[in-house]
Amino acid sequence: MRDDLGGIGYGVVPETRGLVAAARRALADRPRVRAQLDECARRLDEPLRVALAGQLKAGKSTLLNALVGQDIAPTDATECTRLVTWYRNGAAPRVTARADDGARADVVVRRGRGTEGLPGAHGLTFDLSALRWNAPEPREVDRLEVEWPSAELARTTVIDTPGISSLSREVSARTSKLLTPSTSGTALPSADAVVYLLRRLDAADVDFLEHIGAGAGAGGPLGVIGVVSRADEIGAGRIDALHSARDVATRFAVELERTGLCQSVIPVAGLLAFAAATLRQREFAAFEALAAIPVDELGAALLSADRFARPESPLPVPPELRAHLVARFGLFGIRLAVTLIRLGVRDAHTLAAELTDRSGLDELRTVLDVQFAQRAEELKAHSALTALARILRAHPGSAADALFPRVRTLLADVHGFTELRLLGHLRADELPLPADDLAELQRLIGGAGVSPTLRLGLPPHTDLATQREAAMAAVRKWRARARHPLADQAMTNACLTAARSAEGLLEVLHEPPTTPFPALDPVRHK
Repeated sequence: MRDDLGGIGYGVVPETRGLVAAARRALADRPRVRAQLDECARRLDEPLRVALAGQLKAGKSTLLNALVGQDIAPTDATECTRLVTWYRNGAAPRVTARADDGARADVVVRRGRGTEGLPGAHGLTFDLSALRWNAPEPREVDRLEVEWPSAELARTTVIDTPGISSLSREVSARTSKLLTPSTSGTALPSADAVVYLLRRLDAADVDFLEHIGAGAGAGGPLGVIGVVSRADEIGAGRIDALHSARDVATRFAVELERTGLCQSVIPVAGLLAFAAATLRQREFAAFEALAAIPVDELGAALLSADRFARPESPLPVPPELRAHLVARFGLFGIRLAVTLIRLGVRDAHTLAAELTDRSGLDELRTVLDVQFAQRAEELKAHSALTALARILRAHPGSAADALFPRVRTLLADVHGFTELRLLGHLRADELPLPADDLAELQRLIGGAGVSPTLRLGLPPHTDLATQREAAMAAVRKWRARARHPLADQAMTNACLTAARSAEGLLEVLHEPPTTPFPALDPVRHK
């Protein structure tokens, strides 16, 4: 069954809708429960929800601005950064404060001042000092909701969360409540997937990722991607900083993927990515002027941010503009922009594209597309099923109890969920297969994308007959590998997963297998 993106849905979304609808009918006499079930139904029709999480000052808001390509998230350590903030697509910019009882209040938005003609270094600030609630008495703000016209937000709702290691336990608890609701409570998981930002890898990060559970039956989001954030700072702003950050990301990836806590780990210089997305002509002109300075002279000026912005410096750029460049691009971004101009970049558009590419943002977008966007329906279904399971456990004694076994079966056996779990382990779990076979296995279960041609490693316009032939060959190959007498349990499960993915492609391509294949062993295949 083909979903909107050409992937394999296996009917999980329609069946989830049916289960939620049946539960709503069975529990119609319980208004609070009915409201929770209404939320389950709505989230299947809404954009995918991706939460940004990490420790304090990990760069979550800066990365959000870079991904959206607009300055919409406050990055200063103000009161609003201590709240969970939802960013959704909207017809016009609007910020609303919400209390836990549903009361609302409009929030005043203020924009910081920058150098004349350029965006301010401090961006937006949400003023919570004078809220006017649509309720008789003032309320405590539970979360903020930002509506903003954006193509990115039309596809994905982004949830910015407070740092998990905040000095205030109450602030950190807001993130935990959002992403790791207690299994004994009735709170429903709010995010479908998580981008977790790391500046280092310590016990707090590992503990939190373990609590998220990577969707392995823990009630948390199914997809988790790690980002080594503020990557340009790892190399102290040197021109090779991102190479150092990639080495760090590799070390983090080995640790996190070994335990299945993250599906990928990617280095990203968020500050540079956002500055590149919003590069102005006057900033490009400043970089051109700096590129004309002898290398040694500019290198000495860039030893520190204070030295570079010093008013008495003879550099051919005004001191206030130099300070602005430091705040927007950092020393690494300035060095990189100047180097690229010296190497032949001649216009602002080309420079912006080169800076974006080197920031790691394009790689992150690719991973987000493969791991999240192309599997949005499956991820949303997983969230809705998890929420439905919680509701049924918390409210027994009705006709809805009969739905619970099927909900549990779907959470355990839906093949798209199995693929995601296997992708999370493949790179670290060194299966004893040749490199080409490992690459084929990862591709077949959707590691490069979920369309049939991507899974089969074929050109995009390959005819259906050739695709069916390749899928049939893949079924036979991976079934045979699963039956190998020396295959251990992990190898057998991985091969069976690949075979089932290939069988699903035959379903998508409207050609059932012409010869019977052994039925999946439901115990071994989980």
